[in-house]
Amino acid sequence: MPDAVADLWQTLPVMAQDIAWFVLLLLPALVVGIVVLAGYRPFALVGAILWRFRWTSLLFVALIAVSVGIGVGLIAQERGLRQGTARAADKFDLIVTAPGSEVTMMMAAVYLQPVDAPLLSGAVYNEIASHDRVSLAAPIAFGDSYRAAPVIGTTADFVSHLSGDLATGRLFATHGEAVIGARVALDIGDSFEPAHGAGPAAEEGAHAGAAYTVVGRMRPSGSPWDKAILVPVEAVWAVHGLPDGHGPQHEGALGPPFDADYFPGTPAILVRAEELWANYALRSDFTRADTMAFFPGAVLARLHSLLGDVRQVMSVMAIVTQVLVTAGVLAGLVILTRLFSRRLALLRALGAPRRFVFAVVWSYAAALIGAGAALGIGVGVAATAIISRVVTARTDILVRASLDWPELHLVAGFVSLTVLLALVPAFVALNRPVAPELRA
Repeated sequence: MPDAVADLWQTLPVMAQDIAWFVLLLLPALVVGIVVLAGYRPFALVGAILWRFRWTSLLFVALIAVSVGIGVGLIAQERGLRQGTARAADKFDLIVTAPGSEVTMMMAAVYLQPVDAPLLSGAVYNEIASHDRVSLAAPIAFGDSYRAAPVIGTTADFVSHLSGDLATGRLFATHGEAVIGARVALDIGDSFEPAHGAGPAAEEGAHAGAAYTVVGRMRPSGSPWDKAILVPVEAVWAVHGLPDGHGPQHEGALGPPFDADYFPGTPAILVRAEELWANYALRSDFTRADTMAFFPGAVLARLHSLLGDVRQVMSVMAIVTQVLVTAGVLAGLVILTRLFSRRLALLRALGAPRRFVFAVVWSYAAALIGAGAALGIGVGVAATAIISRVVTARTDILVRASLDWPELHLVAGFVSLTVLLALVPAFVALNRPVAPELRA
């Protein structure tokens, strides 16, 4: 029988499984509600109590909403960040660098984090570019910047690979031309002088006399390359007083083929093959003593597996935090019931069954929990949008986080657990003696 149930479960669509989990997690709350309210309709009285103590009730709802909203917002944000980093690495099939740390070189070549890296020689580049399975081999040379925007030396083919058709303008065709990312604060026709280095250590004026003119703008990619400035790799070499990768007979030429004797070196090479299987063969061919080939996606997968563990920890912390907040709210409810204890005592004196009084108190607590959880979903949506904008601005990785079924499952489990805990203040209110409350 369990095998049959498991087989049936696997045949359900993903949406049906998510809905089923949501209902199962919410089922304990529904069962408790049915049992407590069986035979009674305390809703009018509960509504009157909510209105009579509306400001106190709103405070409790707000506390629950903030707890739920922050918890689900952080978990959704972690998923959005994973998706954003994966999307930013989509165009980087295979990276070849000098041996070292794959994570460090991925952060440099894909996410444009400043790093000092050894260079690959012209002989290595030509070996890669001339490989019969390689359709694109683009050098990626970094080290300069302009107003915090990294200036990257590469080829026109790489710009086309990264952006497709440009949003405006054209590809660079001479040493003094540049194509900018979608979010670079320059316009077509603007000229600028690069600084040596990046960040606070950038040396302004180090390349005096070397200027670029913007001739094109790439389409948005949702990656740090949206704030990058792409120039011919020959120009990057030239402003540093190095050969431009071409012999004297090809002075002023751009792009491959490069002359190995005049190739100053590049820290990374983007490699692309037409067939997926060929990328694996290329990784094997260029993973050796003098080169390191890796898939950024595979490196990200390892990092995401670590984030998966972090996600589990965050989920547990979110649940614990919400339970603690709700436990505090329920403790407050025990105190709050003292405010209308005379009304409850009067109900009992007038002959109201103990179960009816119990249902009133429980329904009041459940109403606060339900309203707080529902409002918390709205808080989570708002928190996710705000955090996404902050993360996007800080990392230049487009993060589009939104609440999904895992967060709704968390809220459903939270509601069921806290509704069960709401039985406690109901029992406390029920066990208060009637006569002293009436005399008071």
